[in-house]
Amino acid sequence: MAGILDTIKLAGVLVLAIPAALAGLEFALVRGDPTTGVILLGLAAGLVVVERWITMPSDIPELIASRVVGSVVTDPESADDENETETTDTANGR
Repeated sequence: MAGILDTIKLAGVLVLAIPAALAGLEFALVRGDPTTGVILLGLAAGLVVVERWITMPSDIPELIASRVVGSVVTDPESADDENETETTDTANGR
């Protein structure tokens, strides 16, 4: 479910970042104002970077829950391998 929420958040940021990037390209390439164009392109890139890599206060409970679940729940494949090894050792007389 976190994947869906992350996708929706990214789409919301892109709604704001894409027009800013297009305006920046227009200023830089068409209107001949590279300063404004670079500022707008930087703003658009900054929006995406901040949304993607900065941890917000609303993300902290999700991070804590994923760490707790990861430490409590064991991988079923590794548990099967351990049981199989114990069974083989017992059968071999070890």
